[in-house]
Amino acid sequence: MIKAGLSVLLVLVVMSSTFGKYIPKSGKRIPQTLSRGWGDQLIWAQTYEEALYWARSRNKPLMVLFHLENCPHSNELRKVLSEDNGIQRTLDEDFVVLNLMYETTDKHLSPDGQYVPRIIFVDPAMTVRADIVGRYSNRMYAYEPADIKLLKSNMEKAKKLLKSEL
Repeated sequence: MIKAGLSVLLVLVVMSSTFGKYIPKSGKRIPQTLSRGWGDQLIWAQTYEEALYWARSRNKPLMVLFHLENCPHSNELRKVLSEDNGIQRTLDEDFVVLNLMYETTDKHLSPDGQYVPRIIFVDPAMTVRADIVGRYSNRMYAYEPADIKLLKSNMEKAKKLLKSEL
């Protein structure tokens, strides 16, 4: 009786862990320190230059996340974004991803100032998509946890622009 109960419990634990986080088609990956908690199963570019190279060679849009480790707004967005399996799947399959805790020398990545969290899309032709914005007029590329639907929509827009413009 106890063995049967333990067996059922073990099966339930295994099943519940399977339905938890996003797992890529190629199988579970070893978490990267470059993810910084934004998506451990994603392959993250190390530098902006590497991300641009990957975007161009793979013909995928680049999504750049600017954040700070001790920023409460960044941490709230990180939690929501990393737990959304739909976003994680889309990022894994359709985007090159880079998260930065510092500003780059490319001023095109801060068209309306340097603030965090900020998400900028760059197409494979290395054009910063200044037309893909969030909901704020004073921080055009800022997203909050409540803006996840808008972020998903903007990700789809970045993919559609890629197909229609290239």
